Amino acid sequence: MSREGVDHALRKLREERDRISASLLDLDGHEGSRLLEGARLTGETWRRWEDAKTRMTTLWALFDAYQRVLDAASELRERSSRPDAATLVELTGMLAGQSVELPDGEIPLQDRTLLGPQERRATLDEAVTMMSAAYDFVAGEIAAADAAWTALLLPLEEVEESWRDTARLAHTLDGTRHPELDRVGRELTALGRVVRTDPLSLVRDGRPDTGRLDRVRAVLTSLGDELTGVARMRDDYAELVARVTASIEEVESTERRACEAHATALVKIQSPNLPAPSQGLGIALRDRLAALERLREAGRWVELAGRFAELDRAAAEALERARGDLRLSAGLLDRRGELRGRLEAYRAKAARLGVVEDEQLTELYGEARDMLWTAPCDLRRATTVLAEYQRAVRACESETGTRR
Repeated sequence: MSREGVDHALRKLREERDRISASLLDLDGHEGSRLLEGARLTGETWRRWEDAKTRMTTLWALFDAYQRVLDAASELRERSSRPDAATLVELTGMLAGQSVELPDGEIPLQDRTLLGPQERRATLDEAVTMMSAAYDFVAGEIAAADAAWTALLLPLEEVEESWRDTARLAHTLDGTRHPELDRVGRELTALGRVVRTDPLSLVRDGRPDTGRLDRVRAVLTSLGDELTGVARMRDDYAELVARVTASIEEVESTERRACEAHATALVKIQSPNLPAPSQGLGIALRDRLAALERLREAGRWVELAGRFAELDRAAAEALERARGDLRLSAGLLDRRGELRGRLEAYRAKAARLGVVEDEQLTELYGEARDMLWTAPCDLRRATTVLAEYQRAVRACESETGTRR
């Protein structure tokens, strides 16, 4: 190389060295690198970081060997402003020849033999290529771990805080352990250990997999909503008890009316075919309400909330059942009243037509009236006779219209 060629190569190599040095310092100081150094790693992340640290150590050693050659070449060049041919030959060997002694672990496979490497040296350009490959590997591992922690740590901490809040709420409501909340806590602890010590094991197809964390969050959200509902129930308990007590009283009242209507129907309706109405529903509900009061006194609000919801549903079902019983019995009596009203309406119509004294109508009316005002009433037969009376009245109406 000429003197000008040497000077040009040295300037280029110094600039290159400065850029490499800055990049290595940035890599060393990267937040992801500091997190990896400070964490107690396990599993996949530990294995990959150990590989990366080995590459990083070799990278610094290779950079040191590279820099020593460059420093020696710079010092040799500075000895004379006009170096002689021998010096230029030596400088050329340093800058373009295999002048960099490779550290252990950086001997290319093709240069190795069973007895060891044949050559432990590389050119400055080859050394840069090796450093670039090592740098890319280390930077890739740091970036992967940093991306995994970035995607997982903050959500994990949010879910952990949510679990603590939910656990505190559960304790104020029950004062005891909540089995499902404890199970979620154990799962969250195990997941937190993986996130903090082995985040790369949660990477799928190059992206952090938040599936497990999302499932824990969903269960915890459901538990939190449930416990919040229990807290609201505790705060509104007096009002809720008053409401369900009113429902029980209505059940009891409807039961009594259904029994009375059933007894009346048995007396006043012939062969009513009515099932016996339900009895004792209100008493059973009151017993359940008293059991809830014992849970309230013990401060077992979570259990109480579930049982209160069951009692509320049971009261609604009992009321509907009692109302159904009442409708069955009262319906027969209402049917008799409806037939009575219809009979009198058609008798008034016959009077308007001037046929009220008609022998057939008088006979049918008397038969129907006797049935409807006699206990027990044969509703089926009364309905048939009333229908005959209605047809007879309509026939008279048609005849009257024809004569007109």
